[in-house]
Amino acid sequence: MARIAAMILLLSVIFPFNDLNVSSAALLTECAYIGEEESNSFYQDGDVVVGGVFPLHYTRVSSLPLYSSKPEPGSYKFFSARALRWMQTMTFAIREINQRSDLLPELRLGFHIRDSCNEVPVSLKASLLLVNGQPVPPTTGNGSLEAVRELSGKWDLISLASRPPVLGCADVTRSPSPVIIGDASSGVSMALLRSLGPFQIPLVSYFASCSCLSEQTEFPMFMRTMPSDAFQVRALARLVSHFGWTWVGVLGQESDYARFAVQLFLQESSLYGVCAAYVHHFPVVLSQKPLDKLLDIIQGSSSKVIINFCSETEVQSIMRAIQQRNITGIQWIAGEAWATVKSLWEEFGDLLSGTLGFGIRRAEEIPGLKQHLSRLRRSNLQDSAFLTEFWEESLNCRLNGSVNTHSHINNHLDRMPCSGMEDLNDVYSAFSDVSQLRVSYNVYKAVYLVAHALQRMIDCEAGQGPFVNGTCGKPQSLEPWQLFHYMKNTKFSILGEKVDFDHNGDPIASYDLMNWRREQDGSLRLLKVGFYDASLSPELSLVVNESAIQWPVGQQAVRSVCSESCPPGKRVARRKGKPVCCFDCVTCAEGEVSTNTDSLDCTRCPEDMWPNDMRNLCLQKNVEFLSYKEPMAFGISFALCISCLLAKTVVVLMAFRATLPGSGVMKWFGPSQQRASVLVCTVVQGSICLIWLLTYPPFTNSNTGYLRNTIIIECATGSEVGFWCVLGYIGLLACLCFFMAFLARELPDNFNEAKFITFSMLIFFAVWITFIPVYCYIIIFKPAKNSKKNIMRK
Repeated sequence: MARIAAMILLLSVIFPFNDLNVSSAALLTECAYIGEEESNSFYQDGDVVVGGVFPLHYTRVSSLPLYSSKPEPGSYKFFSARALRWMQTMTFAIREINQRSDLLPELRLGFHIRDSCNEVPVSLKASLLLVNGQPVPPTTGNGSLEAVRELSGKWDLISLASRPPVLGCADVTRSPSPVIIGDASSGVSMALLRSLGPFQIPLVSYFASCSCLSEQTEFPMFMRTMPSDAFQVRALARLVSHFGWTWVGVLGQESDYARFAVQLFLQESSLYGVCAAYVHHFPVVLSQKPLDKLLDIIQGSSSKVIINFCSETEVQSIMRAIQQRNITGIQWIAGEAWATVKSLWEEFGDLLSGTLGFGIRRAEEIPGLKQHLSRLRRSNLQDSAFLTEFWEESLNCRLNGSVNTHSHINNHLDRMPCSGMEDLNDVYSAFSDVSQLRVSYNVYKAVYLVAHALQRMIDCEAGQGPFVNGTCGKPQSLEPWQLFHYMKNTKFSILGEKVDFDHNGDPIASYDLMNWRREQDGSLRLLKVGFYDASLSPELSLVVNESAIQWPVGQQAVRSVCSESCPPGKRVARRKGKPVCCFDCVTCAEGEVSTNTDSLDCTRCPEDMWPNDMRNLCLQKNVEFLSYKEPMAFGISFALCISCLLAKTVVVLMAFRATLPGSGVMKWFGPSQQRASVLVCTVVQGSICLIWLLTYPPFTNSNTGYLRNTIIIECATGSEVGFWCVLGYIGLLACLCFFMAFLARELPDNFNEAKFITFSMLIFFAVWITFIPVYCYIIIFKPAKNSKKNIMRK
């Protein structure tokens, strides 16, 4: 049923239904190939024929349809020797498996390979031919035509003579393929899956990396040996972050692959503080106008690093335009689609020297593949038009009786005849270059995936199978969906590598970081300078050997930032309306520091610390205090001194006031009484101080707000009442002393101590009144005088 339904699609692609009056009911009981027979394929029969689709041609020559005649088959500018190597790797793997005794010993694999031309319509037509089998032209009259007449009842009014032969089911001599290995492009693969998916025909891609293909609800019959872009963009984001490139340009063609890759990269790179200077998608067909727009964007940006998600063809067009404008000094970061494409070097080596890119995991060697490729000789070229075309393209000659019908840059009919002395070893070709077996290795693994799945089907025991009633499936009557079930659950080892797939059908990603180096002879060397392994933890997943990298300019990586980093001592100030990577650097405010590069905020130093001049370190503040060794006038000392003066003044004054002879007043002012009065006055002050110390004593206070870089350890009064009582008592004694001295001011000169006492009290009051203003003046305006050395010198 799947085959018949696919046949309907095939008919609609090859020949429109409105050209025939054929009922759909009839088509469900019989089948017919309508249109021109497609002979340009590569086929080998087998018990199971594995289909293959490869982009052997690319870049269609554009032409306007005339609508007056049937369009001619598409013409293409280029033939891909690299894709031919992929195709030959598939045939090599199948022949290798057929020769093994431990894998499918009783089953012979075949292959049926077609060209996709990297286009959806061509690839869709090729895949439908693969899954339905390949017809051959009838040898007699129009027997098949009669069969179609019986189905349709009658023809429309069309000249039957103008129609090509109509081929029916009986003419199919090439077995249908239950699985297709292909295609290289993500966009083409998506189109194939949408067409073949409803018929449960599995597709195994060797180069389609779009993360969108991992969506199993939309593409349930898809697997691949190529890692998903979800892993590639993580590797690229880590790479640009590793080198401090926070301002990068991002390019991609207008395709599903590039759109998804760019979107994922922007999301992933933002986690590492990377910004896109620009994001530009260019059309698949790069004419001069979109090229000029692209180059204007590149030249107008300050970014020196460009990540390019596109294929080899688009890179050629871009580099050719950049070469014409003489744009240099760019660090190119290649997507895996062109990270190891050596064919770009010959023309654009000066521009691409120093390029970095992640290449998919490489096989050091596929034993026997090089010999298989080198067996291509003139004698076996007629096996396939693809091989003939490659020979003529590489050696620029025309074979006698050539089956090649394609022309590219030059008309193939104008070439000189091949002499028979030509040798492929005399020219470089990507076909025979086995130094970078990456995509070829993926093709190799895809074939072995199918083989191991078939082996599991064969090994399944009846009654214990995964299907209804424990059935297993049989290779002799193979259903594609059964094969896909075994493929999804297959694990195997190949060339020392364990091949495993996740629930989405994706392999675990591992990439080599490649550097494009110019050798002394001018040739290209793709040097591995690191790797990315998605199975490792994020901090260990990327390893880079920077000393081995050859840079585009100079001996070190270019700088590509929107704003230079803010050093410690400054903070980042965002520019309004600009990406987060564009900012200004602002010095930390007073009392604040920043210790890291590109700090978003400054932090305030602790109270006992202060920033240094660079504002990147908090230093301990200087500590100043009054030493107990310095002369200090305490409250009790003042009370003692003034009490002595008061007692002396009272004695002198009473001696002159006691005028009556024999008066006993002076007996109350003898030496003992004087000492007692001094002691009492001092004890009162001592009692006040004692009560103060017992209730709320003074304490040390670190004053950090007076001077910004100095801590002043000062004595806090504790109880304000106690403090003012001490001062008040001293003031009371001073007032009494002053009053007594004032009364004794007119005593005879022989007793002029009272005058001195009066003068002393006046000075005492003056000092107390002016002490604080003078003290502050010296500290603030004359700090040099406020030192022990200066005072002692005077």
